[in-house]
Amino acid sequence: MIDKEISEIRRHLRRDRSNITHLFGCYVNENGEVISEFRQSVALMPENESDKYFALLRRTLSGGLGKNLIDITFKTSQVADSPEHKLLMGLRESKLNDEELRGELYKKIMGNVSLEGNYLILLGCDSYDVPFKGKDGGSSSDQSEEVYTYILCTICPVKQTKANLHYVPEEKTFHDGAMNQMVAAPALGFLFPAFDNRATNIYNALYYTHDIKVGQDALIEAVFNTPVPQPAEEQKKSFGALLTTALGEDCSLDVVQTVHDQLCQRIELHKESKVPEPLLIGKEEVKEVLSACGVSEEHLAKFSVDYDEAFGFEADLHPRNIIDDKHFELKTPDVVIKVDPTRSDMVETRIIGGVKYILIPADEDVEVNGVNIHIKEKEAATV
Repeated sequence: MIDKEISEIRRHLRRDRSNITHLFGCYVNENGEVISEFRQSVALMPENESDKYFALLRRTLSGGLGKNLIDITFKTSQVADSPEHKLLMGLRESKLNDEELRGELYKKIMGNVSLEGNYLILLGCDSYDVPFKGKDGGSSSDQSEEVYTYILCTICPVKQTKANLHYVPEEKTFHDGAMNQMVAAPALGFLFPAFDNRATNIYNALYYTHDIKVGQDALIEAVFNTPVPQPAEEQKKSFGALLTTALGEDCSLDVVQTVHDQLCQRIELHKESKVPEPLLIGKEEVKEVLSACGVSEEHLAKFSVDYDEAFGFEADLHPRNIIDDKHFELKTPDVVIKVDPTRSDMVETRIIGGVKYILIPADEDVEVNGVNIHIKEKEAATV
Protein backbone atom coordinates (compact mmCIF):
# COMPACT_ATOMS: atom_id res chain seq x y z
CA MET A 1 0.00 0.00 0.00
CA ILE A 2 1.07 3.58 -0.57
CA ASP A 3 0.41 6.70 1.48
CA LYS A 4 -2.52 7.85 -0.66
CA GLU A 5 -4.29 4.50 -0.31
CA ILE A 6 -3.77 4.43 3.45
CA SER A 7 -5.05 8.01 3.73
CA GLU A 8 -8.13 7.12 1.67
CA ILE A 9 -9.08 4.33 4.09
CA ARG A 10 -8.33 6.54 7.11
CA ARG A 11 -10.68 9.23 5.79
CA HIS A 12 -13.41 6.63 5.40
CA LEU A 13 -13.00 5.36 8.99
CA ARG A 14 -15.57 7.64 10.58
CA ARG A 15 -18.94 7.00 12.12
CA ASP A 16 -20.80 8.90 9.40
CA ARG A 17 -18.83 7.41 6.48
CA SER A 18 -17.93 3.81 7.24
CA ASN A 19 -20.17 0.76 7.04
CA ILE A 20 -18.97 -0.70 10.33
CA THR A 21 -22.15 -1.76 12.12
CA HIS A 22 -20.59 -3.43 15.16
CA LEU A 23 -17.33 -3.28 17.08
CA PHE A 24 -15.94 -6.36 18.81
CA GLY A 25 -13.54 -6.38 21.71
CA CYS A 26 -11.63 -8.57 24.12
CA TYR A 27 -10.24 -7.07 27.33
CA VAL A 28 -7.21 -9.01 28.62
CA ASN A 29 -5.32 -8.69 31.91
CA GLU A 30 -1.55 -8.75 32.43
CA ASN A 31 -1.66 -12.53 33.02
CA GLY A 32 -3.16 -13.15 29.59
CA GLU A 33 -6.62 -13.90 31.00
CA VAL A 34 -9.83 -12.61 29.42
CA ILE A 35 -11.60 -10.10 31.65
CA SER A 36 -14.48 -9.54 29.24
CA GLU A 37 -15.60 -9.76 25.62
CA PHE A 38 -18.11 -7.47 23.95
CA ARG A 39 -20.05 -6.85 20.75
CA GLN A 40 -21.41 -3.32 20.49
CA SER A 41 -23.70 -1.76 17.93
CA VAL A 42 -22.23 1.45 16.52
CA ALA A 43 -25.73 2.84 15.90
CA LEU A 44 -26.64 2.49 19.60
CA MET A 45 -23.44 4.09 20.91
CA PRO A 46 -23.39 7.71 22.04
CA GLU A 47 -21.74 9.76 19.29
CA ASN A 48 -18.78 10.88 21.40
CA GLU A 49 -18.11 7.27 22.43
CA SER A 50 -18.16 5.91 18.88
CA ASP A 51 -15.92 8.77 17.75
CA LYS A 52 -13.30 7.63 20.27
CA TYR A 53 -13.49 4.04 19.02
CA PHE A 54 -13.06 5.16 15.41
CA ALA A 55 -10.14 7.37 16.43
CA LEU A 56 -8.38 4.26 17.80
CA LEU A 57 -8.99 2.41 14.53
CA ARG A 58 -7.61 5.32 12.49
CA ARG A 59 -4.48 5.48 14.65
CA THR A 60 -3.73 1.91 13.54
CA LEU A 61 -3.21 3.34 10.04
CA SER A 62 -0.82 6.10 11.07
CA GLY A 63 2.93 6.63 10.99
CA GLY A 64 5.59 6.08 8.37
CA LEU A 65 5.55 3.37 5.74
CA GLY A 66 8.33 0.91 6.38
CA LYS A 67 8.64 2.16 9.96
CA ASN A 68 5.28 2.02 11.74
CA LEU A 69 3.36 0.50 8.82
CA ILE A 70 4.90 -2.65 7.38
CA ASP A 71 3.74 -4.65 4.37
CA ILE A 72 3.13 -8.32 5.07
CA THR A 73 3.25 -10.59 2.01
CA PHE A 74 1.76 -14.09 1.97
CA LYS A 75 3.18 -16.85 -0.20
CA THR A 76 0.94 -18.15 -2.98
CA SER A 77 0.79 -21.50 -1.18
CA GLN A 78 -0.51 -19.77 1.96
CA VAL A 79 -3.29 -18.04 0.05
CA ALA A 80 -4.21 -21.35 -1.60
CA ASP A 81 -4.34 -23.35 1.62
CA SER A 82 -3.03 -22.35 5.04
CA PRO A 83 -4.71 -22.06 8.46
CA GLU A 84 -3.52 -18.49 9.06
CA HIS A 85 -4.90 -17.16 5.76
CA LYS A 86 -8.13 -19.16 6.10
CA LEU A 87 -8.68 -17.61 9.53
CA LEU A 88 -8.28 -14.06 8.25
CA MET A 89 -10.48 -14.74 5.21
CA GLY A 90 -13.11 -16.39 7.40
CA LEU A 91 -13.21 -13.40 9.72
CA ARG A 92 -13.58 -11.09 6.73
CA GLU A 93 -16.28 -13.16 5.01
CA SER A 94 -18.31 -13.44 8.23
CA LYS A 95 -17.74 -9.72 8.91
CA LEU A 96 -16.39 -10.79 12.31
CA ASN A 97 -19.73 -12.35 13.30
CA ASP A 98 -18.25 -15.85 13.63
CA GLU A 99 -17.65 -16.15 17.37
CA GLU A 100 -15.42 -19.22 17.03
CA LEU A 101 -13.09 -17.50 14.56
CA ARG A 102 -12.93 -14.36 16.71
CA GLY A 103 -11.97 -16.52 19.67
CA GLU A 104 -9.24 -18.20 17.63
CA LEU A 105 -7.75 -14.81 16.70
CA TYR A 106 -7.96 -13.61 20.30
CA LYS A 107 -6.06 -16.71 21.45
CA LYS A 108 -3.33 -16.19 18.85
CA ILE A 109 -2.86 -12.60 20.00
CA MET A 110 -3.01 -13.35 23.73
CA GLY A 111 -0.52 -16.19 23.41
CA ASN A 112 2.07 -14.20 21.51
CA VAL A 113 1.75 -10.47 22.17
CA SER A 114 4.37 -8.84 24.37
CA LEU A 115 2.80 -5.93 26.29
CA GLU A 116 3.00 -4.87 29.91
CA GLY A 117 -0.25 -4.65 31.85
CA ASN A 118 -3.82 -4.98 30.61
CA TYR A 119 -4.78 -4.41 26.99
CA LEU A 120 -7.79 -4.24 24.67
CA ILE A 121 -8.13 -6.11 21.37
CA LEU A 122 -10.55 -4.13 19.20
CA LEU A 123 -11.96 -5.42 15.89
CA GLY A 124 -14.00 -3.80 13.14
CA CYS A 125 -15.08 -4.90 9.65
CA ASP A 126 -15.86 -2.31 6.98
CA SER A 127 -17.06 -2.43 3.37
CA TYR A 128 -15.85 0.54 1.36
CA ASP A 129 -17.58 1.35 -1.94
CA VAL A 130 -14.46 2.60 -3.73
CA PRO A 131 -15.24 5.72 -5.81
CA PHE A 132 -14.15 5.65 -9.44
CA LYS A 133 -11.26 7.99 -10.26
CA GLY A 134 -10.83 9.38 -13.75
CA LYS A 135 -7.61 10.35 -15.47
CA ASP A 136 -8.10 13.94 -14.36
CA GLY A 137 -8.00 12.83 -10.72
CA GLY A 138 -11.70 13.46 -10.17
CA SER A 139 -13.76 10.81 -8.38
CA SER A 140 -17.35 9.65 -8.61
CA SER A 141 -19.08 7.38 -6.11
CA ASP A 142 -21.81 6.72 -8.70
CA GLN A 143 -19.33 4.82 -10.87
CA SER A 144 -17.82 2.56 -8.22
CA GLU A 145 -16.45 -0.74 -9.57
CA GLU A 146 -14.98 -2.15 -6.36
CA VAL A 147 -16.24 -2.89 -2.87
CA TYR A 148 -13.27 -3.25 -0.56
CA THR A 149 -14.17 -5.32 2.51
CA TYR A 150 -11.52 -5.47 5.20
CA ILE A 151 -10.99 -6.21 8.86
CA LEU A 152 -9.02 -3.93 11.15
CA CYS A 153 -7.51 -5.07 14.43
CA THR A 154 -6.01 -2.71 16.98
CA ILE A 155 -4.34 -3.65 20.25
CA CYS A 156 -4.36 -0.90 22.87
CA PRO A 157 -2.73 -0.85 26.31
CA VAL A 158 -5.17 -0.13 29.14
CA LYS A 159 -3.61 1.99 31.86
CA GLN A 160 -4.87 2.63 35.37
CA THR A 161 -5.16 6.30 36.26
CA LYS A 162 -4.31 7.67 39.68
CA ALA A 163 -7.04 8.65 42.11
CA ASN A 164 -7.23 12.46 42.02
CA LEU A 165 -9.44 15.16 43.42
CA HIS A 166 -12.26 16.04 41.04
CA TYR A 167 -14.96 18.71 41.05
CA VAL A 168 -18.56 17.77 41.91
CA PRO A 169 -20.86 20.50 40.51
CA GLU A 170 -23.85 19.55 42.70
CA GLU A 171 -21.83 20.09 45.87
CA LYS A 172 -19.61 22.87 44.48
CA THR A 173 -16.53 21.29 45.96
CA PHE A 174 -13.81 18.74 45.22
CA HIS A 175 -13.80 15.08 46.27
CA ASP A 176 -11.47 12.13 45.90
CA GLY A 177 -12.14 10.20 42.71
CA ALA A 178 -11.81 6.49 42.00
CA MET A 179 -9.07 5.01 39.82
CA ASN A 180 -10.09 4.39 36.21
CA GLN A 181 -9.01 2.02 33.45
CA MET A 182 -8.13 4.22 30.47
CA VAL A 183 -7.58 2.93 26.93
CA ALA A 184 -4.32 4.30 25.52
CA ALA A 185 -3.31 4.81 21.88
CA PRO A 186 -2.80 1.62 19.84
CA ALA A 187 0.49 -0.20 20.31
CA LEU A 188 -0.05 -2.80 17.58
CA GLY A 189 -2.54 -3.75 14.92
CA PHE A 190 -3.16 -4.88 11.35
CA LEU A 191 -5.39 -4.43 8.33
CA PHE A 192 -6.38 -7.35 6.08
CA PRO A 193 -6.52 -7.60 3.13
CA ALA A 194 -4.37 -4.82 1.69
CA PHE A 195 -5.78 -2.00 -0.43
CA ASP A 196 -3.34 -1.97 -3.36
CA ASN A 197 -3.99 0.06 -6.51
CA ARG A 198 -7.28 0.98 -4.81
CA ALA A 199 -8.42 -2.65 -4.96
CA THR A 200 -8.53 -5.73 -2.73
CA ASN A 201 -5.26 -7.68 -2.47
CA ILE A 202 -5.65 -10.86 -0.42
CA TYR A 203 -1.94 -11.63 -0.87
CA ASN A 204 -0.95 -8.80 1.47
CA ALA A 205 -1.75 -7.28 4.85
CA LEU A 206 -0.58 -4.11 6.57
CA TYR A 207 0.95 -4.45 10.03
CA TYR A 208 1.15 -1.54 12.50
CA THR A 209 3.57 -0.98 15.38
CA HIS A 210 3.82 2.19 17.45
CA ASP A 211 7.30 1.42 18.79
CA ILE A 212 9.78 1.09 15.91
CA LYS A 213 12.47 -0.10 18.32
CA VAL A 214 10.69 -3.24 19.49
CA GLY A 215 9.81 -6.20 17.32
CA GLN A 216 6.82 -8.51 17.91
CA ASP A 217 8.24 -11.59 16.20
CA ALA A 218 6.01 -14.12 17.95
CA LEU A 219 2.82 -12.18 17.19
CA ILE A 220 3.63 -11.75 13.48
CA GLU A 221 4.56 -15.42 13.14
CA ALA A 222 1.37 -16.52 14.92
CA VAL A 223 -1.04 -14.35 12.92
CA PHE A 224 0.65 -14.29 9.50
CA ASN A 225 3.27 -17.09 9.57
CA THR A 226 5.57 -14.95 7.39
CA PRO A 227 9.20 -13.83 7.74
CA VAL A 228 9.44 -11.22 10.49
CA PRO A 229 10.54 -7.79 9.21
CA GLN A 230 13.39 -6.18 11.10
CA PRO A 231 12.19 -3.16 13.15
CA ALA A 232 13.20 0.22 11.72
CA GLU A 233 15.46 1.08 14.65
CA GLU A 234 17.24 -2.26 14.28
CA GLN A 235 17.76 -1.61 10.56
CA LYS A 236 19.46 1.67 11.41
CA LYS A 237 21.77 -0.02 13.93
CA SER A 238 22.50 -2.86 11.50
CA PHE A 239 23.37 -0.42 8.71
CA GLY A 240 25.72 1.54 10.97
CA ALA A 241 27.42 -1.65 12.14
CA LEU A 242 27.64 -2.81 8.52
CA LEU A 243 29.54 0.31 7.44
CA THR A 244 31.88 0.02 10.42
CA THR A 245 32.78 -3.65 10.00
CA ALA A 246 32.74 -3.89 6.19
CA LEU A 247 34.67 -0.71 5.39
CA GLY A 248 37.31 -0.94 8.12
CA GLU A 249 39.80 1.94 7.85
CA ASP A 250 37.84 3.29 4.85
CA CYS A 251 34.98 4.18 7.21
CA SER A 252 35.93 7.85 7.56
CA LEU A 253 33.92 10.97 8.38
CA ASP A 254 33.92 11.91 4.68
CA VAL A 255 32.44 8.55 3.69
CA VAL A 256 29.70 8.59 6.33
CA GLN A 257 28.91 12.25 5.50
CA THR A 258 28.61 11.44 1.80
CA VAL A 259 26.36 8.43 2.36
CA HIS A 260 24.15 10.49 4.67
CA ASP A 261 24.02 13.47 2.27
CA GLN A 262 23.28 11.31 -0.79
CA LEU A 263 20.42 9.49 0.93
CA CYS A 264 19.02 12.78 2.26
CA GLN A 265 19.08 14.20 -1.27
CA ARG A 266 17.20 11.19 -2.61
CA ILE A 267 14.59 11.51 0.14
CA GLU A 268 14.10 15.20 -0.69
CA LEU A 269 13.92 14.60 -4.47
CA HIS A 270 11.39 11.81 -3.95
CA LYS A 271 9.29 14.13 -1.78
CA GLU A 272 9.40 16.91 -4.40
CA SER A 273 8.55 14.53 -7.25
CA LYS A 274 5.34 13.47 -5.43
CA VAL A 275 5.74 9.91 -6.69
CA PRO A 276 3.16 7.84 -4.74
CA GLU A 277 5.31 4.70 -4.41
CA PRO A 278 7.61 4.69 -1.36
CA LEU A 279 11.31 5.36 -1.92
CA LEU A 280 13.52 2.27 -1.63
CA ILE A 281 17.31 1.99 -1.69
CA GLY A 282 19.16 -1.13 -2.81
CA LYS A 283 22.61 -2.49 -2.10
CA GLU A 284 24.04 -1.49 -5.47
CA GLU A 285 22.97 2.14 -5.02
CA VAL A 286 24.82 2.36 -1.70
CA LYS A 287 27.87 0.69 -3.25
CA GLU A 288 27.95 3.33 -5.99
CA VAL A 289 28.14 6.05 -3.34
CA LEU A 290 30.88 4.19 -1.47
CA SER A 291 32.85 3.62 -4.65
CA ALA A 292 32.68 7.33 -5.51
CA CYS A 293 34.14 8.03 -2.04
CA GLY A 294 37.21 5.93 -2.87
CA VAL A 295 36.32 2.83 -0.84
CA SER A 296 38.54 -0.07 -1.94
CA GLU A 297 37.24 -2.99 -4.03
CA GLU A 298 38.05 -5.36 -1.16
CA HIS A 299 35.86 -3.41 1.26
CA LEU A 300 33.09 -3.02 -1.33
CA ALA A 301 33.04 -6.81 -1.80
CA LYS A 302 32.78 -7.33 1.96
CA PHE A 303 30.00 -4.74 2.16
CA SER A 304 28.06 -6.65 -0.51
CA VAL A 305 28.29 -9.96 1.36
CA ASP A 306 27.57 -8.45 4.78
CA TYR A 307 24.59 -6.48 3.41
CA ASP A 308 22.89 -9.68 2.22
CA GLU A 309 23.54 -11.35 5.58
CA ALA A 310 22.13 -8.39 7.53
CA PHE A 311 19.04 -7.59 5.45
CA GLY A 312 18.45 -10.50 3.09
CA PHE A 313 19.62 -11.15 -0.47
CA GLU A 314 19.26 -8.04 -2.64
CA ALA A 315 16.84 -6.52 -0.11
CA ASP A 316 15.57 -2.98 -0.65
CA LEU A 317 15.41 -0.63 2.33
CA HIS A 318 13.51 2.52 3.19
CA PRO A 319 16.29 5.15 3.47
CA ARG A 320 14.62 6.79 6.49
CA ASN A 321 15.03 3.44 8.28
CA ILE A 322 18.82 3.49 7.94
CA ILE A 323 19.63 7.20 8.37
CA ASP A 324 18.12 10.10 10.29
CA ASP A 325 17.56 12.81 7.68
CA LYS A 326 16.64 15.32 10.43
CA HIS A 327 19.82 14.95 12.49
CA PHE A 328 23.58 14.56 12.05
CA GLU A 329 25.42 13.57 15.21
CA LEU A 330 29.04 12.94 16.22
CA LYS A 331 29.75 11.21 19.49
CA THR A 332 32.82 10.42 21.60
CA PRO A 333 32.78 8.75 25.02
CA ASP A 334 32.56 12.20 26.64
CA VAL A 335 31.11 14.57 24.01
CA VAL A 336 28.04 14.65 21.73
CA ILE A 337 27.94 17.13 18.82
CA LYS A 338 24.70 17.70 16.91
CA VAL A 339 24.86 19.41 13.51
CA ASP A 340 22.20 20.61 11.07
CA PRO A 341 22.20 17.83 8.41
CA THR A 342 22.40 20.46 5.65
CA ARG A 343 25.64 21.82 7.17
CA SER A 344 27.47 18.60 7.94
CA ASP A 345 30.19 19.85 5.56
CA MET A 346 31.27 22.25 8.33
CA VAL A 347 32.65 19.34 10.35
CA GLU A 348 36.05 17.82 9.65
CA THR A 349 38.51 15.54 11.35
CA ARG A 350 42.21 16.30 11.59
CA ILE A 351 45.34 15.03 13.32
CA ILE A 352 47.34 17.86 14.93
CA GLY A 353 50.56 17.03 16.67
CA GLY A 354 49.61 13.37 16.74
CA VAL A 355 46.25 14.07 18.44
CA LYS A 356 42.93 13.40 16.65
CA TYR A 357 40.47 16.32 16.62
CA ILE A 358 36.94 17.06 15.42
CA LEU A 359 36.94 20.63 14.06
CA ILE A 360 33.91 22.91 13.66
CA PRO A 361 34.09 26.60 12.63
CA ALA A 362 32.86 28.88 15.44
CA ASP A 363 32.95 32.37 13.93
CA GLU A 364 29.85 33.81 15.63
CA ASP A 365 26.90 33.17 17.97
CA VAL A 366 28.59 30.58 20.17
CA GLU A 367 26.56 29.67 23.26
CA VAL A 368 27.59 27.68 26.32
CA ASN A 369 24.70 26.65 28.58
CA GLY A 370 22.60 29.39 26.97
CA VAL A 371 25.26 32.08 27.46
CA ASN A 372 26.82 33.85 24.47
CA ILE A 373 30.61 33.68 24.74
CA HIS A 374 33.51 35.36 22.96
CA ILE A 375 36.42 33.34 21.65
CA LYS A 376 39.57 35.39 22.23
CA GLU A 377 42.38 35.42 19.73
CA LYS A 378 45.56 33.88 21.10
CA GLU A 379 48.98 33.31 19.71
CA ALA A 380 49.26 30.06 17.84
CA ALA A 381 50.50 27.34 20.12
CA THR A 382 53.77 25.74 19.14
CA VAL A 383 53.53 22.04 18.53
